[in-house]
Amino acid sequence: MDLAEQLLERMADASLPHAARARLRVQLSRALEESGDYEGARAAMGELWSGVGQRPDVEGLDRRAAAEVLLQAGVLTSGLGSAKQVEGALEAAKDLISEAAAIFDALGDVEKTAEAQSDLAVCYWRQGEFDGARAWLREALSRLPDDSEVKAAALIRSAIVETVANRLGDALRVYTDAAPFFERVSNHALRGRFHAGFAVTLKNLGLAERREDYIDRALMEFTAASYHLEQAGHDRYRGNVENNLAMLFVEAGRPAEAHEHAARARKIFAKLGDGGSVAQVDDTRARVLLAEGRNAEAEGVARGAVRAHERGDALPLLAEALTTHGTALARTGRYAEALAALRRAVEVAEQAGDREGAGRAALAIVEEAGEHLSPVELRDAYISADDLLGRTQHPGTLARLKACARRVLTAFADADPRPAPARGDAVVFGLPSGWEGFNFKEEVRRFESLLIERALKDAGGSVTHASRLLGLKHHHSLSSILKGRHNDLLGARTPALSRRRSIFKVKRDA
Repeated sequence: MDLAEQLLERMADASLPHAARARLRVQLSRALEESGDYEGARAAMGELWSGVGQRPDVEGLDRRAAAEVLLQAGVLTSGLGSAKQVEGALEAAKDLISEAAAIFDALGDVEKTAEAQSDLAVCYWRQGEFDGARAWLREALSRLPDDSEVKAAALIRSAIVETVANRLGDALRVYTDAAPFFERVSNHALRGRFHAGFAVTLKNLGLAERREDYIDRALMEFTAASYHLEQAGHDRYRGNVENNLAMLFVEAGRPAEAHEHAARARKIFAKLGDGGSVAQVDDTRARVLLAEGRNAEAEGVARGAVRAHERGDALPLLAEALTTHGTALARTGRYAEALAALRRAVEVAEQAGDREGAGRAALAIVEEAGEHLSPVELRDAYISADDLLGRTQHPGTLARLKACARRVLTAFADADPRPAPARGDAVVFGLPSGWEGFNFKEEVRRFESLLIERALKDAGGSVTHASRLLGLKHHHSLSSILKGRHNDLLGARTPALSRRRSIFKVKRDA
């Protein structure tokens, strides 16, 4: 007899007190929710909770039982609200979970308080509020003992937040440090989620840094994740694994395999009735089609993903879908619509607090529609991206920033300075409006100075590192530029150290 059958048998006892029956309902609901069956979990709550948007009935329950019911209703509101794209669901979930956390805290139940805080973090992460998610997870982890499954879940969530926020180095450290801990965990669902998250981080790092060893490790982690998730009967997470494999194969230039995995993921999520995840897979499918040059098909699929995400309040996912749709529109020659979609993507991501997502959308404006922008508009889009991505750790994003900076410089170098900009009293590089006193070479030099100053700042004053950020082949090139054209920036570099001669002499071939 499995756990669900045992719980159902116990609930059939007519003499069971109301509070005890409520706790059993919550226990059954949590078991079904952890296996990915959100609808079954909702049904298991019975008369206690009628669904998303409704307040649970806690009348006649003691405080602990009431808190259990509130917490589970909040967790399901978060999960079902995201899957069904119910507007306002995540805020409602935060209210229910916060109320439960306050009761557990007042009762002195440290582990249940931490569990609620970890569940609250998920709501923040789904909304793209990563700093809020980190704060709640830090608080939860500080309360939990090392042998707690609640701690295991919180560790996984901490790493996922960093992966989604593109802080891949931080995510890798969390997974690496937690690996010995998860070797002792017997829960297949938790182990599957750990391996799946670790695989995604390795995949993203491997693609960004062109590390084949990371890609190989990612495939091994995905295999381990599939095994444990199949043992746990967790179809929802298996769907996520398939979707991530699709993204891996499209980035690796293997679109046929990407389509196969995306089709499997979509079938799983469609069977579960998870419209939000179906929309995520459709976004992946659109990217595969773009990689194949099937731009018109990609536009149609991406448009459908945008419409689906618009029904919910997972704003980071909507911003991603808008970025994909804007890219597809640009590649089909519909530049006005593309700009509208990409600018909306920036706004939506910023609204969610997802600066990385907003920055990537701003980069797409430069990359996909740059030819249809004036040099000033192009520069503004780049500066917006640079500001938004100031803390990025993603090598691929940094490479895109460099390429866009060059594109802006080229646009100004090729521009004819005689016509006035068509933006009224727009400020050009900080000058007063109009062209009186304008000197083209001086303005290009000044913009070059701004880029070098930013690179030196991000590189901690290292000329070698700054040269790499700027895409210069040798650091001596930047040293020469500093000494020749930008003496005023010499103070921003760290002092050059004389190199010691090697104690070994290498014999060179004649």
